[in-house]
Amino acid sequence: MNAHGNRFDGKVVFITGGGSGIGRATALRFAREGANVTVVGLSDADNRETARLVEEVGQRALAVTGDVTDSNAVQAALRQTVDQFGGLDIAFNNAGIELVPTPLAEITEEQFDRIINVNLRAVFVCMRHEIPLLLERGGGAIVNTSSGAGVKGFPGGSAYGASKHGLIGLTRCAALDYAAANIRINAICPGIIDTQMMGRFTGGTDEGRAEVIAQEPVGRMGQAEEIAAAVLWLCSDEAAFTIGHAFVMDGGQTI
Repeated sequence: MNAHGNRFDGKVVFITGGGSGIGRATALRFAREGANVTVVGLSDADNRETARLVEEVGQRALAVTGDVTDSNAVQAALRQTVDQFGGLDIAFNNAGIELVPTPLAEITEEQFDRIINVNLRAVFVCMRHEIPLLLERGGGAIVNTSSGAGVKGFPGGSAYGASKHGLIGLTRCAALDYAAANIRINAICPGIIDTQMMGRFTGGTDEGRAEVIAQEPVGRMGQAEEIAAAVLWLCSDEAAFTIGHAFVMDGGQTI
């Protein structure tokens, strides 16, 4: 039991990109509040570790290795979720990739297509298969991971920014499609969060970290757990009137 009680007792949560970072932190927060969790991602070892941690806090977990850009793989993972847990109540479409800051004319078409495919098209594919399952339950919640780069331009970020801006548009339009059906769809827009992805982005050096932290008015990176707390709120009954919102949590970076 925590300060919020068990807000998600018996709920079934489907998380993409759940093997590390924000996805893992969110899986554990849901589990601590009573949910059973499916974790989907490319790394079997990371998925299994998240599942083990979920089970450690007393909830059931399913680890599925799969590529969220593959519609068949997404459908298979959702089928396994329904078979294991009986249905679906919440989806956190969190899987994403980054690109080293690159001026637009130097980004290859292949790089652009890959960023759009993983960060935007895959979320469309996931929602397309998640929403019918939520309708069967009489409603539910979806949260998609956008970025501070989804609400503001950054130099070198044309491909990544396009994918994350597009994701907010996708979220807003889908939210209006299903608001009356008791499905709430929102997005989160994290700033600079201390995860493996940010480690790759900074080159893993003290200098790289310091340069990135200097962009944050609060003088530090955010923690995955801080983002997880917002995802849980958006999926809870406390956020029942929050529809199609792009929730920015970035230490003041985009103000």
